[in-house]
Amino acid sequence: MKQLLQNIKTGQTIVEDVPIPTPREGQALVKVVASLVSAGTERMVVEFAEKSYLGKARSRPDLVKQTLDKAKREGILPTVQAVFNRLDQPMGLGYSTAGTIVALGKNMQGFRVGQRVACAGGGYATHAEYNLVPRNLLTPLPKNVDFESAAFTTLGAIALHGFRLAEPQLGENVAVIGLGLLGLLTIQMADAAGCNVLGIDIDPKRVKLASSLGLEAVARPQAESAAAAFTQNRGFDSIIICADTSSNDPVELAGVIARDRAKVVATGAVGLNFPRKIYYEKEISFINSRSYGPGRYDLNYEENGQDYPFGYVRWTEGRNFQAVVDLMASGKLKVASLISHRFDIEEGVKAYEVITGKKKEPFLGVLLKYPDVKKSESSKVIRFNVPTFKHSTVITLGVLGAGLFANSTLLPILKSNKDFELVGIASSGGLHAQHSGRKFGFQYATSSEDEIINDPKINTVAILTRHDTHADLVGKALKAGKHVFVEKPLAINEKQLTQITKALAAHDSLLTVGFNRRFAPLIQNLKSQISNRVEPLHAHYRVNAGFIPANHWTQDPAIGGGRIIGEACHFVDVLTFLVGTAPVSVTAHALPNNGKYSEDNVSMTFTFADGSVGVVDYLANGDKSMPKERLEVFCGGMVAVLDDYVSLTTVNIGKKKVESGAQDKGWRGEMAAFADALKAGKEPPISYEHLIGVTKSTFAAVESIRSKSTIEIK
Repeated sequence: MKQLLQNIKTGQTIVEDVPIPTPREGQALVKVVASLVSAGTERMVVEFAEKSYLGKARSRPDLVKQTLDKAKREGILPTVQAVFNRLDQPMGLGYSTAGTIVALGKNMQGFRVGQRVACAGGGYATHAEYNLVPRNLLTPLPKNVDFESAAFTTLGAIALHGFRLAEPQLGENVAVIGLGLLGLLTIQMADAAGCNVLGIDIDPKRVKLASSLGLEAVARPQAESAAAAFTQNRGFDSIIICADTSSNDPVELAGVIARDRAKVVATGAVGLNFPRKIYYEKEISFINSRSYGPGRYDLNYEENGQDYPFGYVRWTEGRNFQAVVDLMASGKLKVASLISHRFDIEEGVKAYEVITGKKKEPFLGVLLKYPDVKKSESSKVIRFNVPTFKHSTVITLGVLGAGLFANSTLLPILKSNKDFELVGIASSGGLHAQHSGRKFGFQYATSSEDEIINDPKINTVAILTRHDTHADLVGKALKAGKHVFVEKPLAINEKQLTQITKALAAHDSLLTVGFNRRFAPLIQNLKSQISNRVEPLHAHYRVNAGFIPANHWTQDPAIGGGRIIGEACHFVDVLTFLVGTAPVSVTAHALPNNGKYSEDNVSMTFTFADGSVGVVDYLANGDKSMPKERLEVFCGGMVAVLDDYVSLTTVNIGKKKVESGAQDKGWRGEMAAFADALKAGKEPPISYEHLIGVTKSTFAAVESIRSKSTIEIK
């Protein structure tokens, strides 16, 4: 299928062929008929992408600081590579489309194949022939609302939410400053609600267009006198600013034409240097409108389909979408006259030449149209013209997942390791698989996990997907006779772990988990120094993990498993590697969450069968500019200190030795060990006793926190 993409690194806007997405649970696959190009948000993205590296840095000083902190911790070269990799990720532009549902994932009650819908959301309602859209971002269309009109639904919801925030009453006076698309939608809504509404714009043509819709509007020079006459010198009850300008003029004008204690709502991006005197004297309330309405930026609402109770949140973003299409159906919201340009998706780049001013022509509503092709004419697989390996011992690899971690860390390593032939890569949306497949030399990209798992050419599968999917995918791959590498964690609950242990017992293929740190050169060195120990050791692993918001997917127990299960497993594994066996008990304590944290300020004490003790302090309440990891080991008269995988200091019998170099957390060694095990038919690089024991230990640590007791690990 065709999709319009933006490369933030190069600034290039292109139309690419990408695999048709595959719907997951709670999603619909929608064949798009029309999509609306945003002259605000999308133009800003394109203009940012077109800046030089220096220009990008100047416009985002917050990210520059993060980059400098990372360079101090991890070194310049890894930081530069990480930044360039993030910039190189393709961005699917667009957030307002309309089309027809052609396939449904599980739990999509209330929707059906063949249903006409409007779609919303960045990353979902993109400029592509097919979109994956979660249920709460889908709105059924009335029969008399055409697809072109429905493509305005998301922008209409932005206008409607701003109007609701102003809380105007029937018969009140409302001013709308800025008569672009957003303003022309807002002014119609205010009129439909029974308000006395006046539009204001600097462009006489837009004033004329508002007048053609039967609405009263004036040009900016006449605004103050017209406002006085319109309100009988009382001032406006509400002013909604829909302008897109860095100037403070809209905010200043709003203060001048407002009545005492009026409300000013900004839905557009405008300068916010308030004239204090007039806002103070009139006691004006100012509100910045946040997108489509309640539910926006809430992952549980937008991605997981959890709606808010109707009686408590009357107007969610989804209910705003429905209200907009109902206004269109009733004829109270007219958008046909707002369309200035139409382009076929193949010519989508021209739309951005219009909205960024490269084409010197006036515009308003810019639509993209999509060919009426059958789904069978497109494909879930995109093939690349790359040479195949000729080595007889090669490992033929399929990869599931093409996110940031895969692109920045594992895929470059796999590409450089000649033991792996990169055959296929999959991501459910298709886009990231297409980008990674081409970049790293895979033979094909797909949106279907089954395409990879059932490919007879592939003998090994790497699973780099979200945590909740690991267990099912491991089971499927083992059943299909594939060897499996799965990124940590192995499982996020006991049920999943049992599922994996049964699959291992039933099949002969090899399994390993992405516990990379045990393969780091400095850890290997430390292990060699204590390999002949005759007494227990004590190890203290301090992790300055950094804060992650509670609504991040890794914090969701059902998706990410939480940070102890999802990430702290790394550090439990290092202790297990150094001791040689998995822990037998754990006592864990957490700081109070206080509404901010999510059981991620934790001290865990593990005991081992030989009497060794390991402590993992995993902390989210520190400063991320400090190094992340520090390990101290005491054993048999020796002290060893590992600082963030950059240096290892050992002191033994009064002799001090320091080994240091570029940060190496073991990813390269991990994949080399995996390849060696596969080629030689050896035991897995990490014993199953360790893999399962470490996973159980993290489950037990969480149980210990909640039960406030010591947990025996069985």
